[in-house]
Amino acid sequence: MKVYSDDEVSGEALQNQRIAIIGYGSQGRAHAQNLRDSGYDVVAGVRKGGKGWIHARADKIDTAEPEQAVEGADLIAVLTPDMAQEQVWKEIIAPKAKKGAALMFAHGFTIHYGRVQPREDMDVILVAPKGPGDLVRREFVRGRGVPALFAVKQDATGTARARAMAYAKGIGGAAGGLIETTFAEETETDLFGEQAVLCGGAKELVMAGYQTLVDAGYQPEVAYFECMHELKLIVDLFYEGGVSKMHDFISETAKYGAVVSGPRVITEETRARMREVLKDIQSGNFARDWILENQAGKPRYTAMLNADRQHPIEKTGAALRERMAWLKTPTNA
Repeated sequence: MKVYSDDEVSGEALQNQRIAIIGYGSQGRAHAQNLRDSGYDVVAGVRKGGKGWIHARADKIDTAEPEQAVEGADLIAVLTPDMAQEQVWKEIIAPKAKKGAALMFAHGFTIHYGRVQPREDMDVILVAPKGPGDLVRREFVRGRGVPALFAVKQDATGTARARAMAYAKGIGGAAGGLIETTFAEETETDLFGEQAVLCGGAKELVMAGYQTLVDAGYQPEVAYFECMHELKLIVDLFYEGGVSKMHDFISETAKYGAVVSGPRVITEETRARMREVLKDIQSGNFARDWILENQAGKPRYTAMLNADRQHPIEKTGAALRERMAWLKTPTNA
């Protein structure tokens, strides 16, 4: 696997080309500012008077209504939420995008699952930073960068790959390390990571651990500290140096407990469930369920989300966090 560094990537493919950023949320805001600071011609496609318009103006980014931003743009970065992208394509981009424009996504869901089918005359590319927009901006300002993935789905102009790499360089992705992938690989691994490990798996593990201790008669506050609060300490060690760094920084007793009891919790049955999750993603079943859920007004999703928010660990945690001054953002920051 090749990891491209900043000095191996050229930004020439986007020189003198206009980049329209559609969607001015976390990623859109970071991309627009980083690209602007990298010397590119950037316009934010935002509704006049809306939150995105206000933020873009405050960031000194050129603004235009989305239809106007798309018209004449050489690269159109679609950074709206996944479920909004089909409508954005049909109503704003498809009627206005010029021939040979590049359509860029930060996540492959919409293209991979066929929700948007771009015109044959357009390049279709992906640039996915491996971090939230705030970190993408923060690291860029520091002269560094967040690693990124890039991919090409459709190369109508012969410059799609060069454009994708130039865009990634412009937001700092090449400084952090740039890896080539496919829309399928990025989409399926991203969804699997979210569901089985990072969000779904970690959440369920924390809640189950908390409930096990509380059901056994231990104080909820102590259970909270052991099963949720201290998780950050371990994740930070993973983030900084992998499993090896965790082993280097925890006690011998913790290490022994980890290697002996970890496999008792994550068993072959757990791995089988993970494979089921992956198959649902690969087959498109998850995407179809999520699309249908949105079309129905998200009743099941809302009920399950509310159940999480009403779990006893949330009440316990909220009370304890009130005492943690370091978690409160200073008002004068």
